[in-house]
Amino acid sequence: MSLVPVVRITVIIPTLNEERCLVETIESVFAGTSRDVVDIVVADGGSRDRTLKIVKSLGVRAIQTEQGRGAQMDRAAELCGKADVFLFLHADTLLPEGWYYAVKDALKDGSVVAGGFGLSINSRSPWARIIEKGVALRASLLGLIYGDQAIFVRADIFRRAGGFRRLPLLEDVDLIRRIRRFGRVVVLEKRVLTSPRRWQKRGYVFTTIRNWLYLLLYYAGVSPQRLYKGYYKT
Repeated sequence: MSLVPVVRITVIIPTLNEERCLVETIESVFAGTSRDVVDIVVADGGSRDRTLKIVKSLGVRAIQTEQGRGAQMDRAAELCGKADVFLFLHADTLLPEGWYYAVKDALKDGSVVAGGFGLSINSRSPWARIIEKGVALRASLLGLIYGDQAIFVRADIFRRAGGFRRLPLLEDVDLIRRIRRFGRVVVLEKRVLTSPRRWQKRGYVFTTIRNWLYLLLYYAGVSPQRLYKGYYKT
């Protein structure tokens, strides 16, 4: 009888004042999995609420880093030497049931180096359904996966690609562009469930148009640093 190889996945969650949603997110990671094969590292960028107390109460490892999502996630990955796979999860996003086995099965194909999940938005708004379809179309046509889709990547490939760069914006797109040089990037059928808060803040239409505009400007050669300045003025 052949033994099924163990795949150790480290889930890295960047946080900054995420006390409201973090418990449910962490619970979604451990649901149906074992801490023998899955662990979590919370990379905190200077929370002033109860985020770190919550992490400690749940028996999850936390590190404190410089602020900036890419920098936070990259620092956490540097400290995780035993992981076979990194999965980068936003604090307001829930992993689906059976996520571990879905990732493990996808990576049985040696040509697959990274991937992400489909996206569901936790809202009844018809605009949320339209955005979900747009995300699916973007992934299928352009091969683009955003951070809210829970990007996973083989740890050795992540390191060879140089990890996350210290970018103030679009660090996820930048990573995927570099990762694709090493092999295939796939989108799983299972979907994560993400909070609608970033769309609700400025409205679904405005936020979506702005995001597409900034993506186009990025591909046209505008630096993430310059885009960041404009992003937070709008």
